[in-house]
Amino acid sequence: LHKKSHHASRTLLYKKTFVESFEETPLLVAVLTYMGYGILTIFGYLRDFLRDWKLEKCHLAREREEQKDFVPLYQDFENFYTRNLYMRIRDNWNRPIRSVPGAKMDLVERVTPDYNWTFEHTGKVLKDVINMGSYNYLGFAENTGTCADTASECTEKYGVGVCSTRQELGNIDKHEELEKLAARFLGVESSMVFGMGFATNSMNIPALMEKGCLILSDELNHASLVLGARLSGATIRVFKHNNMQSLEKLLRDAMVHGQPRTHRPWKKILILVEGIYSMEGSIVRLPEIIALKKKYKAYLYLDEAHSIGALGPRGRGVVDYFGLDPCDVDIMMGTFTKSFGAAGGYIGGKKELVDYLRLHSHSAVYATSMSPPITQQIITSMKCIMGEDGTTLGQERLCQLSENTTYFRRRLHEMGFIIYGNNDSPVVPLMLYMPAKIGAFGREMLKRNIGTVVVGFPATPIIESRARFCVSAAHTREMLDTVNFFFSCNCEFTSRNSDLFSQNFGIQSRNCML
Repeated sequence: LHKKSHHASRTLLYKKTFVESFEETPLLVAVLTYMGYGILTIFGYLRDFLRDWKLEKCHLAREREEQKDFVPLYQDFENFYTRNLYMRIRDNWNRPIRSVPGAKMDLVERVTPDYNWTFEHTGKVLKDVINMGSYNYLGFAENTGTCADTASECTEKYGVGVCSTRQELGNIDKHEELEKLAARFLGVESSMVFGMGFATNSMNIPALMEKGCLILSDELNHASLVLGARLSGATIRVFKHNNMQSLEKLLRDAMVHGQPRTHRPWKKILILVEGIYSMEGSIVRLPEIIALKKKYKAYLYLDEAHSIGALGPRGRGVVDYFGLDPCDVDIMMGTFTKSFGAAGGYIGGKKELVDYLRLHSHSAVYATSMSPPITQQIITSMKCIMGEDGTTLGQERLCQLSENTTYFRRRLHEMGFIIYGNNDSPVVPLMLYMPAKIGAFGREMLKRNIGTVVVGFPATPIIESRARFCVSAAHTREMLDTVNFFFSCNCEFTSRNSDLFSQNFGIQSRNCML
């Protein structure tokens, strides 16, 4: 009865269906994945042995012989993964592009003469590669149109850089215009903008938290949140991803026991979460977190880097998606690097909070101000989303992104692929599992003029390597069908062997595990 009432109370918090999928790794796949990493590790140690005996050339930085008695600068074990695993598939990352990262892009062709240790450009360009990897959710990363025109005009008037901090001579009228606009967009009293999204987290959390404070952090939080929490000096405790029972247990223990040894009450308790988790494609259970935050009198820090502009009927992020009051979130953080096609980040909340950060945030005091054309790009794109540009273009892009996300996820499900995340998330992780498939998948996609991001350990758990697609409003149905057609070809090939595979090993396998 208690479980039923608890489930009913959770259901009442949501105004719409909340569906997320995280299928457990099949046992055989997990075993084969561990075997794959084991074989790579064994061969890695063998190759290191050959390098030590000068039988194989090592391109990685190492100490000279005369420096062996000094403290080592390069730890062999720490670099083992880079030398022997990452280097095998390094060609899938850091590919240079020479166009706008829109729905299609141009890639610079490169070759490697030494198995990915170095690369050489051939002088050729791969044209019209379908871009499934950029965070260009609303398609504002473009070099034509209103955003590009206003940014160009702003550059002619203000130049490219301000060469000073906000507290000195780097505060221009465009910065103040953007902050007022962002506050209206978020539905908060005040906001402050910063030139770098990563630093918005890593430099502002230490200004808010200190020794004697407690930070409760989701286990899958971004590195910028983790760094900011560590730099603050506060005690950090981690709860299971999107698990409200785990979070409530930590909150209850914090209230009952207080600080270690002294058992004094914590000065502050801050819950750190993201709107959309960029590796999982999951959406934070914000209604439940707000309920817990109110129940235990904690503060809430919400990172909307991926969700702002990409979620909600008005593009206002995860708060808008759930139909909640922005005032229930104490600190609203987000970036302009994704949905707005620009750079930088923001903090929004009560006026007292923002005024405090203007004086105490390292990003405000020491960092150079946001570039004027970038500021103008954000202003123009934000007004477009809000409908203040006199057009319906912003609303059309929001609807198109939602339709593209639903369509792309549905087609992958229909073909039998294992994908993670929420049905409404434009971040779509497709599971690959085995290490050999990481490099093969990225290369095969590029052969078919499709650019995507492949991710493996240590960015993901060792048995959960994946390809990550980012759906954009700029994608047409034909582009998404082209990507799906490549998958369907693989489905036809793998499904012929799936029945025999299941009979031999006694498991129910999905038809299309790559």
